[in-house]
Amino acid sequence: MDMKAVRELDSAARDAKLNELRQELFNLRFQHSTAQLENTQRLKAVKQSIARILTVKNEKPKA
Repeated sequence: MDMKAVRELDSAARDAKLNELRQELFNLRFQHSTAQLENTQRLKAVKQSIARILTVKNEKPKA
């Protein structure tokens, strides 16, 4: 998910996407620890998406 797409989401949709990504990260970490994860790059991508959403979420009140 790129920054443009994150900025276009409203607050409720952003929160829902954040919860979805956090759940996915939890599942990926569990799969990684049990050696069932095939695409380890997905861990990095999910973490970056979470960071993008949190960045936009934190810059809105300050602007």
